[in-house]
Amino acid sequence: MKPSRSASVILLVSLSQLRPRSGRKLTKQVCRVVLDHLEKEYGRELGDAWRTVRDILTSPACWQHAVLFNRFNYPFQLEKDLYLKRYHILLQGYFPYCPKSLICYISRIPGRIPSERHQFGKLKGYYLLNAASLLPVLALELQNGERILDMCAAPGGKSVALLQCAFPGYFHCNEYDTLRSRWLKQTLESFIPRPMANIIKVSELDGREIGDTQPEMFDKVLVDAPCSNDRSWLFSSDIQKASCRLNQRRELPLMQIELLRSAIKALRPGGSLVYSTCTLSKAENIDVINQILNSHSNIIPVDMKEIASAWSHEFTFAPSGQEYGLLVLPDKGKAWGPMFVAKLKKSAP
Repeated sequence: MKPSRSASVILLVSLSQLRPRSGRKLTKQVCRVVLDHLEKEYGRELGDAWRTVRDILTSPACWQHAVLFNRFNYPFQLEKDLYLKRYHILLQGYFPYCPKSLICYISRIPGRIPSERHQFGKLKGYYLLNAASLLPVLALELQNGERILDMCAAPGGKSVALLQCAFPGYFHCNEYDTLRSRWLKQTLESFIPRPMANIIKVSELDGREIGDTQPEMFDKVLVDAPCSNDRSWLFSSDIQKASCRLNQRRELPLMQIELLRSAIKALRPGGSLVYSTCTLSKAENIDVINQILNSHSNIIPVDMKEIASAWSHEFTFAPSGQEYGLLVLPDKGKAWGPMFVAKLKKSAP
């Protein structure tokens, strides 16, 4: 039985809880119910590394924010300002595949520049994001002319980043939840010029059904799956909702596996897909990938150890399991993640 749209929202982050009201900035408070739950789970899974990760996740003042430039409305003045503030370009020169058209600036010092407001008919110059969010995008290695599916696309940051890398022949951005789909559409309108609308389709389909309705239609597929978002859940202001989320947490791997199975059906032979989450949960990360590998003889994991080595100067990775995926651990001076990334290839017949 399919979950209702309203039920699916419970599994997602309610950003309105974190926004200041009446122009006053609210102080985020850690939800003890969530923290106690994560202490038990991640203390067991991550060992001593959990202490540092916990300190970063529970201290928003330590969080860093990356600035992804929009090549369709390049912010030249902002680039000068960031240079003076000692920001530097992320990843270029260190990553096997990093197109020159993707420009993202980061700083070692925590802080955040103001976001740009959405204005109809005017493109934004930059997008603020967690730098680890670019890793699934780069791992996909998008090339000009390819057909790509972003299966769980809202709020749209990874879709925008993909379009900084290359010009796809066809780009299908899907988001099942209606409210988040509106957010996705607004993001695309804010960053992508209208002439590109001819190659972009936005839909509100159940991602678990796309593989059956569009079999072997895509060269690349991104499954940035709904997950137990550690950063946001730790600051749940409603204890009852937090408890509900934690109770439903065990159901998420089943949904994630179903999304991946659909993605595999939608992927052409020889194509590749990237699976990502923003959680540290082993059950939602490595265990999901292992389940897929054990049940699909035509799916091959891409070893990530070389990529981890190339990215290690900017990100801290969990030391184990890199054959099947990378787990970014928030660290001092590298407060990126959590972000899990795994790449799979579909073998040709």
